[in-house]
Amino acid sequence: MTFQMTRRSAAAAIAALSLPLAARAQAHWPTRTVKVIDAAAPGGSTDIMARMVSNKLAPRLGQPFVVENRAGAGMTLATDMVSKSPPDGHTMLLASTGMCIAAASGKKLPYDYLKDLRAVAQIGSTPLIIVVAADSRIRTLRDLVDMARAKPGQVKFSSSGVASMSHIGMELLCSVAKVKMLHVPYRGVSLSIPDLLSGEVHCALGTVATYAGLLDSGKMRAIAVASPQRSSLLPNVPSAAESGVPDYNVEFWWGLMAPAGVPNDVIRKMNAEINAVLGDADVKEQMLRLAGVPRAVSAEEFGRVNAFEVDRWGRLMREANIQVE
Repeated sequence: MTFQMTRRSAAAAIAALSLPLAARAQAHWPTRTVKVIDAAAPGGSTDIMARMVSNKLAPRLGQPFVVENRAGAGMTLATDMVSKSPPDGHTMLLASTGMCIAAASGKKLPYDYLKDLRAVAQIGSTPLIIVVAADSRIRTLRDLVDMARAKPGQVKFSSSGVASMSHIGMELLCSVAKVKMLHVPYRGVSLSIPDLLSGEVHCALGTVATYAGLLDSGKMRAIAVASPQRSSLLPNVPSAAESGVPDYNVEFWWGLMAPAGVPNDVIRKMNAEINAVLGDADVKEQMLRLAGVPRAVSAEEFGRVNAFEVDRWGRLMREANIQVE
């Protein structure tokens, strides 16, 4: 070996040692168990989604993926934990639309959702539908809007609580249709069902999975999908656009977020792996059972989805004067 080669080798070794530890390690990520922190309780659709994706990623990446449920404090407990985790790609957050709502609520939080976390990948989404009792005189979304316009503040909609998806999703309808309805919050969807069936409450917004049993039994009807297009899950239910409210578009989605400092290479690798998993036939089948559809997008696009959601829900809650305790 010549002196010149020796000198070059030494310089390369010194340069390698000078690189930050995270930068040198990222090529081998993951190097240990990856924790997926889920803000939901075990057994629900969000928890099933987290475990389904984790079970697929583990063999692909050669390390265990473990789901940890950290329910509580309106999803902020899990979000705060991940935002303060080491930015090495070994702790991820199973995020959903609800976390953007929490970030937009104006409530003081121990983290900044858009600054302390970064988007990794969207996983899937599920359409939201407006339901009424089977014997309701409201047959279409246009009927509902017309009734609300004729009787301001007298048409009632139920929700699972203040600032829940079922609440502000209906407030969005009121905003774009320029009508006033009365919000009736309950401590969970199940408690609202008797009043919906009796007609005491006129309508509700929720996921297909939430109301599937009542729709199948004929006790309730879906009058519209809250989107510009019909859903393949309910092909016979008209879209909001078909029903005369083209600006009404809201859905519930799932995705993965990571601490803000995770290296770009890790984000790109994780995004590519998740998008590959979403193409699996059995993943599509499992997601269909949750009334969901896969949504493979870039990390950058998912970041824009989060920013859009935080902005629009913040503006809506200020406009509707929704106060979150």
